[in-house]
Amino acid sequence: MLSTLFADSFVIIFVITVVLAALDFWVVKNVSGRILVGLRWWNEINEQGESIWRFECLDHESLARINQKDSWLFWWTLYLNAVAWTIFGIFSLVRLEVDYLLVVGVCLSLAIANIIGFTKCRKDAKNKIQAFASRTIASRFSSTLQSAFSLV
Repeated sequence: MLSTLFADSFVIIFVITVVLAALDFWVVKNVSGRILVGLRWWNEINEQGESIWRFECLDHESLARINQKDSWLFWWTLYLNAVAWTIFGIFSLVRLEVDYLLVVGVCLSLAIANIIGFTKCRKDAKNKIQAFASRTIASRFSSTLQSAFSLV
C-alpha cells in the first residue's frame, strides 16, 4: 500500500517485496517454527515424481519446555500474515491495481504454504506423541503383569 512512497517502478517494488517474503517464508519455516513450536517441515519429490511431506518434531522433553505464549504468538502471526495479504489483495482490486495482485498472489501463496506445512506437521507430531504414550502405557502394563505373575 505504501510501496510507491519508496519507489516508482513496479518491477523494483515486486522484486523487493518477493525477496522479503521469501526470506520471511524461510525464516518462519526453518528457524521460528523450530524455536517457538518445535516443528519443522519440508517437501521432497521422490524418483517417481511424487510429492512427499517430511515432518520433524523436537523430542518429548524439549517440547515440554516450549513456552505456551511463544507458541500462541507463532500460530497467530502465521494466520495473521495470510489475512494481511488477503486484505492487501482486496485493496489492490478496489484501487484497480491488478499488477499488484501478482505480488499479493506470490506472498499469499508463501503464507498459505507455511500454514499448510505447519498444520500437517502439528498433526503428525500429535500422532507421534499419542503413539509414544500408548506404547509407554502398554509396556508398563505388560511389565506390571509380568512382575505380578512372576511373584506367584
